Amino acid sequence: MSLFFALLFIVAALVMVIGLARKIVQYARTPAPLKIPTTPAPVTQAGVVLRLFREVVFFESLFKGNKWTWLFGWMFHLGLLLVLLRHLRYFMDPVWLPIQLIQPFGVYAGYAMMIGLVGLLVRRIFVDRVRYISAPSDFLWLAILIIIGFSGLMMKFVFHTDVVMVKQFFTGLMGLSFGTLPVDFPLIVHLLLVALLMLLFPFSKLLHVPGIFFSPTRNQVDNPREKRHLAPWAKAMEEQQN
Repeated sequence: MSLFFALLFIVAALVMVIGLARKIVQYARTPAPLKIPTTPAPVTQAGVVLRLFREVVFFESLFKGNKWTWLFGWMFHLGLLLVLLRHLRYFMDPVWLPIQLIQPFGVYAGYAMMIGLVGLLVRRIFVDRVRYISAPSDFLWLAILIIIGFSGLMMKFVFHTDVVMVKQFFTGLMGLSFGTLPVDFPLIVHLLLVALLMLLFPFSKLLHVPGIFFSPTRNQVDNPREKRHLAPWAKAMEEQQN
């Protein structure tokens, strides 16, 4: 079983990194045909950077739209960030001081992440207009994330999985040395779903993570009068006509 998970995570990591890199390159090369920043928009590049910061860190537009969705979404994303940072201890030896300092907060972040996910799932089920536009994949992603979070909390508080063995396995895997994993049902479920998430990430709507930085509604300066916006393909057509 340990060999299976070792090979699975090697493949999953390669798929996620290569797939994500290809998508980022595709986003970067795709020209914006029009000047379409969502107004009121910043008129300087510094303003664009500040706007993206507020959007990424505080979910500003979501806060203006729906407070409950913002609350659950922000709890989930902030909790997930702290949980991921806390998990870095399984991939480094010695553990960096900042990662050591956030360990106690990571446990509470797990609760916050679960509350946020359940709130978002309840919203999709019971709010008619949201349920109407929800695809089966929307429910599937939330279910996968909830099970990942729940299995993680079960390992922490119920089954008490041997995390030393888990760390030895993943630190060894980074050096292509295959160790042994504990045979705990929650751990198996947890790792299988995490690997599935990594495999599907570059092909899913979760690409909004890097995609927000390439959105012309967010990353454009509102200066259409001062500077003409001309996409490369439009410029080529204009030159041919002239």
